[in-house]
Amino acid sequence: MFPHILLSLLIWIPVLAGILVLMTGGDENATIARGIALTAAIISFLLCLPLYLLFNANSYAMQFNEFLPWISVFNINYALGVDGISVPMIILTNFTSLIVIIAALEAIKYKVAQYLSAFLIMQGMMVGVFVATDSLLFYVFWEAMLIPMYICIGVWGGKNRSYASIKFFIYTFIGSALMLIALLYLRLQANSFLISSFYTLDLPLTVQILIFLAFFAAFAVKVPMWPFHTWLPDAHTEAPAGGSVILAALMLKMGVYGFIRFSMPITPDASLILSWLMITLGLIAIVYVAYIAIVQTDMKRLIAYSSISHMGFAILGCFLVYSILRITGNYHDAYLSIEGAVVQMISHAFGSGAMFIGVGILYDQLGSRLIKDYSGVAKTMPVFAAFFMLFAMSNVGLPGTSGFVGEFMIILSAYQAHFWVAFLAASTLILGAAYTLWMYKRVFFCPVVAGSGVEKLKDIRSSNLVVFILLAIGVIWIGVYPEWLLHLLHASVDHLLHISIQQRL
Repeated sequence: MFPHILLSLLIWIPVLAGILVLMTGGDENATIARGIALTAAIISFLLCLPLYLLFNANSYAMQFNEFLPWISVFNINYALGVDGISVPMIILTNFTSLIVIIAALEAIKYKVAQYLSAFLIMQGMMVGVFVATDSLLFYVFWEAMLIPMYICIGVWGGKNRSYASIKFFIYTFIGSALMLIALLYLRLQANSFLISSFYTLDLPLTVQILIFLAFFAAFAVKVPMWPFHTWLPDAHTEAPAGGSVILAALMLKMGVYGFIRFSMPITPDASLILSWLMITLGLIAIVYVAYIAIVQTDMKRLIAYSSISHMGFAILGCFLVYSILRITGNYHDAYLSIEGAVVQMISHAFGSGAMFIGVGILYDQLGSRLIKDYSGVAKTMPVFAAFFMLFAMSNVGLPGTSGFVGEFMIILSAYQAHFWVAFLAASTLILGAAYTLWMYKRVFFCPVVAGSGVEKLKDIRSSNLVVFILLAIGVIWIGVYPEWLLHLLHASVDHLLHISIQQRL
């Protein structure tokens, strides 16, 4: 009986815990709130263990299915299920949420219950996005997760938090409205809101292009792809460290997940025809946005632009499969490309999320995110500096770290189809090293400036040390042994290629 409600438990345990935490009241009960939140986060993460162990990686079919009528008159159902692409995203969601809760134990001093409640409810909604197999249910979870993030930025953010939170909400909400119109049209054609029913529709090319563009509006903003990326640096800069981690590690990935789950299989002809556009936008994000990152003076903005550049790799990996199969006909390289995109989504979460937490630790002590206000941090925070170096190396794509695996898979597959595409994509290895290592050098290794306050910084301990150890394990584990992740993807990626590409080339 337990596996049949596993997905519901993963959604509703954090949501109910969030409500319970909110009921603890003011900061006088902060210890109780922290205890409930941490317990719920640990239980949710432990539930990922049976999800992984009981999942049949040899099947592309949806597993752990749950189906209950919801709004019968419109044929809307509470339908849940996971495949090999969903499972790693759910594990990542619960792991990242646990990290954010642990990091908040010391970092958040006021409105503790409200802060923890927002992240727990957001966690449940994000899991719902990855497990929903009814498109309207997917849309409900997709929109619901915006509210706690909006509150998070607006209440615990920086000086310009109101501007950043409103900009974040408007960008994502408008794009999602176009997606809803597309889903309603597809429901009329399929007489069902089930996502799987959309895969069998034979839609005219013009209709496919319009639906693709509607999905593009929602997913491109979420990734975010150039030129729809301008909300992200503001949101990252003003959000508290936990909000930046969730944005970088999870919310950006939902855009790529949307392209894989909706755009490619539902509008295969449009995806094929417009793949050149997606490849171009991905390359612009990889190269142009990396140059923008180099000139940043704010550490969080630099890491935010770095995230946009890295997510360009994931988009490139998804839509490069059309060119690979058309030019070489090599399905091995197509598998390599799209699996590399998923690995890139997972691996980016560890390095980027850790760096955002690191900047938050510095900001809490010195009250600044500007690179010029720091120098010689390695002398006063040697343990912190060592961990940050590991995460910086992952951001650069050093072999042996998680950041290398996905980028290498995508570049290798791109080389089989387009030399210059692979060349431009590989340039990020140089550009990423430029902005990441230059920032690291100025912050950690330059001489300490007298009176800057750096000499009074305290090294990480207790909860922050636990957070960095867990993230370091993730960075090294994926970098050294990615097979645990890749074997989950094979069958589902094969099915995706079959329904969206093989029948049309």
